Amino acid sequence: MENYNLVIIGGGPAGLAAAISAYDKGEKNILILERENKLGGILNQCIHNGFGLHTFNEELTGPEYAYRFIEEVEKRHIKYMLNTTVINLSKDKEIRALSEDGLLIIKAKAIILACGCRERPRGGINIAGSRCAGIYSAGTAQKLVNIDGFMPGKEVVILGSGDIGLIMARRMVFEGAKVKAVVELLPYSSGLNRNIVQCLNDFNIPLLFSHTVVEIKGKDRVESVIIAEVDERLNPKMDTCEEIKCDTLLLSVGLLPENELARGADVNISRITRGAVVDDSLMTSIDGVFECGNVLHVHDLVDYVSEEAKEAGIKAYEYINSKAKKVYPKTEIETDSLVRYTVPELIINNEDYNPLTIKLRVSNVFKKVRLEVKADDEVIFSKARPVVAPGEMEKIDLKEDQVKKLRSSKHILVYLKKVE
Repeated sequence: MENYNLVIIGGGPAGLAAAISAYDKGEKNILILERENKLGGILNQCIHNGFGLHTFNEELTGPEYAYRFIEEVEKRHIKYMLNTTVINLSKDKEIRALSEDGLLIIKAKAIILACGCRERPRGGINIAGSRCAGIYSAGTAQKLVNIDGFMPGKEVVILGSGDIGLIMARRMVFEGAKVKAVVELLPYSSGLNRNIVQCLNDFNIPLLFSHTVVEIKGKDRVESVIIAEVDERLNPKMDTCEEIKCDTLLLSVGLLPENELARGADVNISRITRGAVVDDSLMTSIDGVFECGNVLHVHDLVDYVSEEAKEAGIKAYEYINSKAKKVYPKTEIETDSLVRYTVPELIINNEDYNPLTIKLRVSNVFKKVRLEVKADDEVIFSKARPVVAPGEMEKIDLKEDQVKKLRSSKHILVYLKKVE
C-alpha cells in the first residue's frame, strides 16, 4: 500500500489546478491519477479558441490552456500516474486503481475528486428509430474530427444547443459539411450566448427552439430525421412533424458528472446537479473528500473550473494540516422555484469570515430581476440583473461582513425577486 497526503483523481483542468494550488500552499506529498495517456483532459480535443480570458487574460485554444497548467505541474515535480483508472474509493479514503503495473492500493489523508463529466447518450433520451450508423455525441464527433482526422458526415442535424453542439456546428461547416439545423427541446439555449452568435448566427445555421427529434430514419446509415414542435409540457405535437434529409445526427443533450466513485463511497449526491453535495470548503459528506470542477456541477467556462479547483486545493491543504479537526454545524442553503441550485449547498457555521462566492443556475430565462440572499430575516445581498438564463452561471460574491451574518444564521435563502 502506498501513502500520500493528497490524492487527486483526474488530471484535467480541475485536477491540475487543484494540485498546483495545494502545492503552492505548502503540501508537497501529492499524487494525481489520470486514466488517459496524457494530462489535460477534454481540453486536448478542444482546438477552438476562447479559453483563458479570465485566467490568463489571453484567448487560448484548449490544448494551449491545458499546457499552461501541465507546465506548472512539471515545474513543481508533482507526481502523476497516467493510464491509471480508479475503480473504488472507500469512506476511509482508501483508493484501488488499475495501472499498467497492476492493482494499486493507495491510502490518502485527503482526496479531491476532479473526474469531469460525460455526455448523455442516445439511450438516455429515447428517440425512436433503428440503430443505424451516423449517430454520434457531439464530443465524440469533436474527437473524431480534431484528433483522429475522421469526418463523421456531410449533412448534419444537431439535437441540443449545449456548448459542445454549438461549437461542433461551426467546426463541421469549417470541414465542408452542411449543418441543416440545430434542434432544441427547450424554449431557450443551454449554451453560452456568444457561442450562439459565433457558431450559428455567423454561419446562418437555423436554431429551432421548442423542437425535438422524434424519429431517426435509415437502415445502414442515417437517411433523415423527423422533427416536431413540442408543447409547454415538452410533448411532441405530431401534427407539426417535418422530415430533414441528413446522414449524421449529433447529440448535444446534456452533460453528466462522472460520480460513480462518489456514489460507490456513499457520498451524498444532489438530485439536481448530480454532483456531490458540498459545503463552502467544497468538502463532500465524507470527511476529507473534496470535489470540484465539472464532476461537481457543469461549468460554463474552463476558467471557472480552474478557479473552483484552486479553492479545493487550498481547502484540502488546510484540512490535512489542521491539528484539531473540529466539527461545526452546517446550514443548508434553500432556494425558491426560480433558482435551480446553488454550489455550495451547505454553509459551515464557523468563524472563517473571508469573502465567499456562491454559484447558482436559474430555472428559466427571466428579465428584470434582483438576485438576493437572505440570512434569517435580513437581506444581506441584492444585485440587479437585466436578464438571467439557465445557460449562464450566476455568481454571488459576498464580503466579510456578509459572510459573518451568513455563518451565524439558521436559515439561508437564495432567490430571485422580479422587478416591475
